[in-house]
Amino acid sequence: MGKCDGRVTLVAICSLQLMAALQRQVFDFLGYQWAPILANFLHIMAVILGIFGTVQFRSRYLILYAVWLVLWVGWNSFIICFYLEVGHLSQVREDRDFLMTFNTSLHRSWWMEHGPGCLVTPVLDSRIAPDDHHVITVSGCLLDYQYIEVLSAALQVLLALFGFVYACYLSKVFQDDEDSFDFIGGFESYGYQPPQKTSHLQLQPLYT
Repeated sequence: MGKCDGRVTLVAICSLQLMAALQRQVFDFLGYQWAPILANFLHIMAVILGIFGTVQFRSRYLILYAVWLVLWVGWNSFIICFYLEVGHLSQVREDRDFLMTFNTSLHRSWWMEHGPGCLVTPVLDSRIAPDDHHVITVSGCLLDYQYIEVLSAALQVLLALFGFVYACYLSKVFQDDEDSFDFIGGFESYGYQPPQKTSHLQLQPLYT
């Protein structure tokens, strides 16, 4: 019963991770944030692998999923520190476009201009605007885009922690089940031998 409940819980956690990652992927695409887009894609693949491992009782897939969650927590922790400008990250503020867009554009987070309550005002005839770009001012935001990105990353960390715990638990349970199956005479340990047919008929000599 506990194993069944654990499987259901992990599938539910993976489903929430998948929905959160897809939602995040959409807004990262809108903001041309190529580094997060790549990380989100890998995360979606890992979550699908975790769901498959849970449904099919594959402990190895769950171990790979758990290892990825460790990397995913590290990435989202970096995102949190990056937008909060923790420590030396405050010194790379001007390089934010390079880090998140691989220096392919000057775009920032989609939430910078489309956050709740944000009022965007274009600055006409600005001399600092590069070619094919325009300068804007953003004001009146109820929540700055940095904090929206931080909340999104914090949600990913929270879901990853729960997923890591249940993935480790289920992988251990599945491995124990596989070991007990081998111990009682599984097909992998003792090679299957089909029963041989025996005949009860005996040949008798024929006298004429």
